[in-house]
Amino acid sequence: MAPHKDTLFRSADMSLTQLYIANEIGREVVSALGELGVMDFRDLNAETTAFQRTFTQEIRRLDNVERQLRYFHSQMEKSDIAMRSIYDFNNILAAPSASEIDELTDRSQGLEARITGLNDSYETLKKREMELTEWRWVLREAGGFFDRARGQTEEIQQRTSEDNDDAPLLRDMEQHTEQAEQSFSVMNIGFVAGVIPRERMAAFERILWRTLRGNLYMNQSEIPEQIINPETNEGVNKNVFIIFAHGKEIIAKIRKISESLGADLYSVDENSELRRDQLHEVNTRLNDLASVLRNTKQTLDAELTQIGRSLAAWMVVVKKEKAVYETLNRFSYDQQRKTLIAEAWCPTSSLGLIKSTLQDVNDRAGLSVPTIVNQIRTSKTPPTYVKTNKFTLAFQTIIDAYGTAKYSEINPGLPTIVTFPFLFAVMFGDFGHGMLMTFAALAMIYWEKSLSRGKLDELFSMAFYGRYIMLMMGIFSMYTGLIYCDAFSKELPIFPSMWKWPEGAEEGQSVTAIRENGYTYPFGLDWMWHGTENDLLFSNSYKMKLSILMGWAHMTFSLCLSYVNARHFKSPIDIWGNFIPGMIFFQSIFGYLTWAIIYKWSVDWVSIDKNPPSLLNMLIYMFLQPGTLEDQLYSGQATLQIILVLLALVCVPIMLFLKPFYLRWEHNKARAMGYRGIGETTRVSALDDDDDDEESTTLNGGRDSYADDEDGVALITQDIGHGEEHEEFEFSEVMIHQVIHTIEFCLNCVSHTASYLRLWALSLAHQRLSIVLWDMTMKIAFGYSGAVGIVMIVVLFYLWFLLTIMVLCVMEGTSAMLHSLRLHWVEAMSKHFIGDGVAFEPFSFKVLLEEDPVE
Repeated sequence: MAPHKDTLFRSADMSLTQLYIANEIGREVVSALGELGVMDFRDLNAETTAFQRTFTQEIRRLDNVERQLRYFHSQMEKSDIAMRSIYDFNNILAAPSASEIDELTDRSQGLEARITGLNDSYETLKKREMELTEWRWVLREAGGFFDRARGQTEEIQQRTSEDNDDAPLLRDMEQHTEQAEQSFSVMNIGFVAGVIPRERMAAFERILWRTLRGNLYMNQSEIPEQIINPETNEGVNKNVFIIFAHGKEIIAKIRKISESLGADLYSVDENSELRRDQLHEVNTRLNDLASVLRNTKQTLDAELTQIGRSLAAWMVVVKKEKAVYETLNRFSYDQQRKTLIAEAWCPTSSLGLIKSTLQDVNDRAGLSVPTIVNQIRTSKTPPTYVKTNKFTLAFQTIIDAYGTAKYSEINPGLPTIVTFPFLFAVMFGDFGHGMLMTFAALAMIYWEKSLSRGKLDELFSMAFYGRYIMLMMGIFSMYTGLIYCDAFSKELPIFPSMWKWPEGAEEGQSVTAIRENGYTYPFGLDWMWHGTENDLLFSNSYKMKLSILMGWAHMTFSLCLSYVNARHFKSPIDIWGNFIPGMIFFQSIFGYLTWAIIYKWSVDWVSIDKNPPSLLNMLIYMFLQPGTLEDQLYSGQATLQIILVLLALVCVPIMLFLKPFYLRWEHNKARAMGYRGIGETTRVSALDDDDDDEESTTLNGGRDSYADDEDGVALITQDIGHGEEHEEFEFSEVMIHQVIHTIEFCLNCVSHTASYLRLWALSLAHQRLSIVLWDMTMKIAFGYSGAVGIVMIVVLFYLWFLLTIMVLCVMEGTSAMLHSLRLHWVEAMSKHFIGDGVAFEPFSFKVLLEEDPVE
C-alpha cells in the first residue's frame, strides 16, 4: 500500500529502517544521506563513551582543523580583513571527498605554522617598537632631569624622617648648590629611569616614600601620546620618571619596587653627549623597525587575504565532515562481516529516494556488495515530522514552541494559519495600521534573499523569521478594519450611511440621528457611529458579545478535533467518555449563551416596546435559581434551562467514571482470557542476536520478506510487532488522571470563555489609543492656519507617524500577537492537543548550517 501524501494536517508516515553498509563506503553513504536530510539516526552505542567509539581519532583530527580555521578567522578580524561570503560559492552543500579533507588538513597545518610565525614576529617587533618608543621618551625627558639635578643636588645626608603621611615625598633641594659640580659617581649617587602607567603613579610615589622614608629625589613627566600595547592593541597613558638616591642597596630596592608595579626600566647615560648618541641610535633603530614592521604586516595581511577567499568554504567542509563522523559513531560495527549497522527513522515517502541515493553511492564506489535497507514494522512510537515550506514554517514553529504533536495526531499548525492572524486582527483591527504591517511584510518578502544572507539584529531577525505571519496578520487586520470602519482612528465612508442628522439643529444641542427606512449599511459598522456620544457604549456591547461568539466557535472547533483524534487512534472510549459528555456540557452552558446572544440580536425590541433582558443575569440565575427568570427572553425559557442544567450535571460523572472503569473492565477481561500484559513484550533492535530475533518474531507472529532488486540495493521488510515496552495497567493512576481532566475541563469551560473577552478589551483599547493619538497631534495641527499651520502640520505629522509605528504598530501589535498566542496555546489546544511526541531531528547538512551558520 503506497504511503499517503505528506500534508500539514498530520505528521508524515515514518518507517524504522536498518541499514547494512559496507565499511569501505560508510563515509560516502552518510555524506549522501546528509545531503538528503531525511534520516534520524538512533544511537546504537549509547552505553559507549565518546573516547571508545570507532571514529574518535577522525573527529579529534577535524577538531584540530576547526581550531586552526577559527584561529585564521580571529586573526582576520584582528586585522580587519573581510572573509568571502559563503553565498559566493557554488554547490556549497556538496559532500567533500576524502582526498579533499586530507589536503585541507595538511594545508591548514602549514598555514597555521606560517601565520603563527608571522604573527609572533609581528608581535615581537611591535613589542620592541613599544620598548624603543618608551626608551626614546625616557632619553628625551632625562636630559632635563639631569640638568635640573646638577644645579640642585648636594651630597644626600643620611637622616631619619618621621613616619608622617602628610610630609612631602620630594624635598625641595634648591638651597643645596655648593657641590653641584661634583659628578654623581664621586658622590655615590645612583638613579633609576623608566616608564610606568599613569594610574599607578600615585601608588608608586606613596610606596617609595614609606619604604625609603624620603631618602630620594624624584622627577616625573607625562608622555603626551598614548603608548600602544601590542598584546591588547590598546593605547595606555604612561609617565616617565627618574629617581636619584644614595647607595646601591637603595637603588636595588627602587628597581624591585618599580618592576613590581609594572614599570619598564631603561638605561640612561649621565653624560649629555652620550645621551645624544643613545637617542640618535634609538631613532635609527625605530626607523629600521618601522620598515620591517610594514613589510611583515603586508605579508601577514596578504596571507590572511588569500585564506579569506576560501575560509568560509573550508569551515563548511569541516563542519559537514565532522558531522559525518559523529553520525558514524552512532553506528554499530560488525567485526566479522566488516559491516556498519545503523538504525534510523525516515519518512515512508522518502524510502524510494533513499534507495536510489544508496544505489548511486554503490555505483560510484564500484562495489558488488549491496547496501541493505531493512524496513521494520514495529509498534515503537515514531518521531513527529511535519513537512513545511517557507510560508507554513513560522506557523508550525508557534505550535512546536508549545510542544511536539504526538505522531499522527492532528497538527494544530494547519488551522493556526487562519485562526492566529484572525484573532490577532480582531484585537488589532484598523485598516491603516494593517496596511502598514502588510507593506512591511511585503518588503521583507521581496528582499528576503538579501536579508537572509545579511547579519540581522535580534529583534529584526525575529520579525524577518515571521514575515509571512506578519503578512497574514496585516491582511486580516485590513479586513477587520473595514468591518470596524477604522483607518488610523478615522471613519471610512465607503457606502452611504443609514443614519442622517436632522437639519436646523443649534450648536451645542444634543441631536439624535434618524435612520432611513428600508436601508441597511451593507458591510460592517456604519461609519456614522464615529464621533457620536454613544459610540463607545455601542461598540463596547457589540464587541464584547462578538468575542464570546468567536471564543465559542474556536473552542467548539478545537473540541471537535479531539473526536477526529480519537477516531484516528481507534479509541472509542475517548469518544464516549470524554468527547460526547464534554461537548454536551460545553454546549449546554456556553452554546446556549451563544444562541441567546444571536437570538437577542434578531429581535426588534423597539417595535415590541420591551427592554431586552440581561444575558449575564440569565446565565447566573440559570445555575443559582433554576427555573427562575427576571426577564423572559422567549417562551418556554425556564423549562429549557432546567433541562440544560441537568444535562450538564449528568455529564460530569460520566466524564469522571466511564473511561477509568471501562479500561479496568477491558484489562480484567484480557487477563481472564489468558493474554499477556501489555508490558510483557520483547526488545527489538538491529543488534539483537539471530536467536533473539527468531524468538521475537515467533512470539509476535512476525514475518520477513526479502526483495532482491536488480539495481543492487536490497530492501527487506521485517514485521516485528510490539517493540516498545509499556507500563502495567494501574487503575489508581488512570482514575487520578481522569479526575484531574474532568475538573480542569469543567472549570476551564468557564475561564476559557471569559478569556476570549480579551478580544473585546484589546480591540477597544487599540481604537481608543488611536483616537487619543490623533487628537493630540493631527487634530491640533489642523487648528492652525497660514504658515504656522503648514509648519505645525509637517512637524506633528512626523510625530504622529512615528508614534503610530512605534506605539500602535510595534507595541500594540506585539501585545495583540501574544494574546492571540495565548488563546491558541491555552484555550484552543488544551481541548485536543496531546503534545507528547518526539521531534524528528534528521541528519541534514542544510539544518546543520542553518543552526550554526558560517558568518
